[in-house]
Amino acid sequence: MVSEPSSNLLDPAAGPVALTRQLCDIESVSGNERRIADAVAEVLARDAPHLTVHRDGDTLIARTELGRAHRVAIAGHLDTVPVNENLPVTDEHDPDTGEAIIRGRGTVDMKAGVAVQLALAIELDAPAVDVTWIWYDHEEVSAELNGLGRALRNRPDLFAADFAILGEPTRAEIEGGCNGTMRARVSYLGTRAHSARSWTGVNAIHRAGNLLERLSAFEAERVTVDGLEYREGLNAVQISGGVAGNVIPDRVDIEVNYRFAPSRSTEEAVSLVREFCADADEFEVTDLAPGARPGLDAELARGFLAAVGGVPEAKVGWTDVARFSAQGVPAVNFGPGDPLLAHADDERVPVPQIEEAHRALRAWLLGEGANPVT
Repeated sequence: MVSEPSSNLLDPAAGPVALTRQLCDIESVSGNERRIADAVAEVLARDAPHLTVHRDGDTLIARTELGRAHRVAIAGHLDTVPVNENLPVTDEHDPDTGEAIIRGRGTVDMKAGVAVQLALAIELDAPAVDVTWIWYDHEEVSAELNGLGRALRNRPDLFAADFAILGEPTRAEIEGGCNGTMRARVSYLGTRAHSARSWTGVNAIHRAGNLLERLSAFEAERVTVDGLEYREGLNAVQISGGVAGNVIPDRVDIEVNYRFAPSRSTEEAVSLVREFCADADEFEVTDLAPGARPGLDAELARGFLAAVGGVPEAKVGWTDVARFSAQGVPAVNFGPGDPLLAHADDERVPVPQIEEAHRALRAWLLGEGANPVT
């Protein structure tokens, strides 16, 4: 069955599964979030008189003001990577498990998580904690465009919290913290010459060979931080060089990406990669973001873990939990969907995971069970 394209009018009362379909069918590739942000804003204005709503571009911040002892920030991004013939979404069944799935762009990363959050934001007018709900733009592109980062800079007061949850896909389990990430442009220089007389020049591409061999042989470390194991990685991700088919190249640029455990500082990460590339002629850091420690030792985090159950794992990719961590707010990742399917053309989310994420988060926010949020 193929879903009908959604209008700007969302229906959270239909539940998080139907809302996932509606949100996904509003195409919102990074840079084109206005329509989905308008749709969410319309729903909040219509159905959430208990929330105070602030808007920063295509980022929405909706807050309860109940005077509770604790405040939790719960966030999700509205944008997706480009569509590739995978919208509108389709309802299917997994051929291996038989469970219902929703297939299409954004189902995993991360509109199923956004649907869970939006449904609960409308439904819960008196949670056991004050909640700051955040839906933001431009997560899938350059860090300087990130809507969460922009809103944090513009109104840091709106983001004060004791604990944060980011709805990144985790199979409805908890993944603590995240690795840090850095990219560097590493350049080797040579001397141009006619390739028929190559001995009169210096081949920059050949000079880079030793670095490529070292990167190929690099063994990623496994680093345990606060009980969770983070796996690092150091890789060449882009390479450019060469002048023409008959010219010895005088320059080659290699982009190196280092994913580092949250126990390392950004300064340590840069120093490690710089030393690794010490034989290069030029070294320029082009992107750098710290990781975030697991955050599971916070009181609210322990209660949330008890409510969700299972064994927490480390988030090996970088996520915006790092932005909360930088503000002194412990944060975890929690949302439906397999992170290995994020950005895949075959992106799909199991319906039971959407329902389980909704159930667990709802129960915890209402203070139900043996480990109340209060």
